[in-house]
Amino acid sequence: MTTLYGLKSCDTCKKAQNWLKRFGVEYTFVDYRDQPQSPETLLTWKDAAGGWDALINKSSTTWRELAPQRKTPGSDAEWRLLLREYPQLIRRPVVVLADGRVAQGFSDNGFKKLFGVGA
Repeated sequence: MTTLYGLKSCDTCKKAQNWLKRFGVEYTFVDYRDQPQSPETLLTWKDAAGGWDALINKSSTTWRELAPQRKTPGSDAEWRLLLREYPQLIRRPVVVLADGRVAQGFSDNGFKKLFGVGA
């Protein structure tokens, strides 16, 4: 089953959930503020996204308000600590498919390709 990770209050996550319902894709939603992800999971997402910089939403208010020294973690461990403290920095939603593939973000066409619907 597909798992959609994000925040309950995120409009993009809500759009993604509506899309999944509309196309009959079974999924589970996990709010990663309520259920912080393990360091191993964050590393998997980082690898799937193409690096920490690609995983992070640098246009968010949270990112802009971080102290400058917090914006340049020097190691995977520092990145994981930052994301466990500020999970809202993760670009949303993160989609983990039943086969283990990981995708990030939402668009109608992107989801159509990802789920093989209406293509």
